[in-house]
Amino acid sequence: MSKFVVAVDGPSGSGKSSVCKEAARRLGFGYLDTGAGYRAFAIHLRGKDLESALNSFDYQITLDPENVQVTLAGENVSAEIRTPQVAEEVIPVSREPRVRNLQREDARGRIASCQSEGVIVEGRDITTVVAPDAQVRLLLTADPQVRVARRNGDASESEANLLARDTSDSKVAQFLSPADGVTVIDTTNLDFEQSVQALFDQIAKVWK
Repeated sequence: MSKFVVAVDGPSGSGKSSVCKEAARRLGFGYLDTGAGYRAFAIHLRGKDLESALNSFDYQITLDPENVQVTLAGENVSAEIRTPQVAEEVIPVSREPRVRNLQREDARGRIASCQSEGVIVEGRDITTVVAPDAQVRLLLTADPQVRVARRNGDASESEANLLARDTSDSKVAQFLSPADGVTVIDTTNLDFEQSVQALFDQIAKVWK
């Protein structure tokens, strides 16, 4: 692997997006939120059959943790992908095998093309499928009650949606329990800074 890769899996509300983005910012690494691709595809799929949607998907995401921008056919959808409607639409989309294959290949390509010395990639089945050879492989988790409480302040997703998405995704991706060689970071009793530090501690064991 030509660059330093940190692969992070975890359920919704575990803190992986905010923690990974901040860690990438402080380290000067790239940051890739693979879930954004699924949400963008859910928007793209509206009014289309799956085959034509797969063949015409024109999606871009910046890897700058300071300024993550998502575009679909040149249109900025960074805000739209976080709406409650898209949070619901993405549940069945993320279970479709051809969509998952498309997104996995897309993520691998973006990792390879990242211009930073390292990149932190987070989402579902990152440690097992997308980047199984990453130098650091982590599972960020937290008790379900804590995860729901954290997301209650996020208007983009209801408690029912959060749990439904995890249940649905767990049928096609491994992110609720660690694979061999994956280190667990339980953020249940950690605040934001402590969670970032826990991530740093794991990275520091490998990256000098």
